[in-house]
Amino acid sequence: MANDGVVYAEIRFAPELHVDEGLSLDEVAEATLAGFRDGSDGRNIRIGTLVTAMRHAARSVEIAELAVRHRDHGVVGFDIAGSEAGNPPTRHLDAFQYIHRENFHITIHAGEAYGPPSIWEAIQYCGTERLGHGVRIMDDITSSDDGHELGRLAAFVRDTRIPLEICPSSNVHTGAAASIANHPIKDLVDLRYRVTMNTDNRLMSATSMSNEFDVCCQAFDWDWHEVQWLTINAMKSSFIPFDERLEIINRTIKPWYASRTMV
Repeated sequence: MANDGVVYAEIRFAPELHVDEGLSLDEVAEATLAGFRDGSDGRNIRIGTLVTAMRHAARSVEIAELAVRHRDHGVVGFDIAGSEAGNPPTRHLDAFQYIHRENFHITIHAGEAYGPPSIWEAIQYCGTERLGHGVRIMDDITSSDDGHELGRLAAFVRDTRIPLEICPSSNVHTGAAASIANHPIKDLVDLRYRVTMNTDNRLMSATSMSNEFDVCCQAFDWDWHEVQWLTINAMKSSFIPFDERLEIINRTIKPWYASRTMV
C-alpha cells in the first residue's frame, strides 16, 4: 500500500480466526499491531486497525472488548463481517451497545449480499458510523428517464452523510454488481453520497487502490477531480481524531492532487 501511494489505511481482520494454534486473542492483536508498526516504519503510511467479529459466530462481545483494550495501541474501531443472509447485525447488538458506551467507533458490513433491511438494522439499531459496501442502498432508489427518486432509507443515508465503503472489483467478483461498467458507484457518486473507494480483499481480488480508481476512471470517464473527492471522503470518514484527519488532508492529500491537476 505504501508503494501504491496510500498514506492512511484502516485494515480489518478477525482475531477469532487466528487462535487455532493456541494464541490468545490479545496475543493475536498484539502481534498484528506490532507487524503494522514494523511494516509502516520509515514509509509514508499510517495504519489503523479495525477489529472484526464474525457475524455467524457468538464472540462479538468478546471481540468488542478486545478492540477497546487495544484502542490506544492502533485499533481504531470495531466491525462485523461474514455472510449477511441469516446473520443480521442486531444479533450482535450487545457488542455494538458496549462499543457505544465506550465512545468508540463502529463500521458494519451491510448492503453487499443483502438489501436495505440489513442497512436499516446496521444504522437504526446498531448505530454504525459507516457502511461496509452499502451498494444495495440502490434497492431503495428508483431510477427513470426523469432521474432518481430516493426512498426514505436512501435519503437518510445521503442526508446524514453516512460513508459507503465501496469495493468495485470485489463486488463484481462476489456478484453484487454485474460488471464495473454497471456498478452503482457511478450513480452513487452522481447523487453525491459520501462514497469512499476501497479494495476489500486485495489478495482475493488481485487489486490495489490504484487499480480500483483506474478501472472506474476508464468505465465512467472520471478524472482527477473525482479521484481526489473520493480520497478526501475516505480521509474525512476515518476513525482517527479530527485534527489528525485534517492534518493528512491539508498537508498531504490536497497538495499531492494539486500537483497532479497542474500537469
